Amino acid sequence: MFAKILLIAASVLVFWSVTPHSSGAHGNKQTYRVQPYDTLWTIAQTRYSGDVSSAVWQIEQANHLSGADIRPGQILLLP
Repeated sequence: MFAKILLIAASVLVFWSVTPHSSGAHGNKQTYRVQPYDTLWTIAQTRYSGDVSSAVWQIEQANHLSGADIRPGQILLLP
């Protein structure tokens, strides 16, 4: 009896591990409309915890920015 349960549990685990499923690694992306006097630094500082410079870099990469220049009204994707 115990061997059957162990076999079923192992089969379920193998099936689950080989089937595709979302990892949620990308999470829900949000957009942000740039306000007057906003900078990438202030946006990152208020929206992310931890290293602000890393968050600025992530915002730049997600929006294909070549630098930190943004303008009011611009829509940014926040990873």
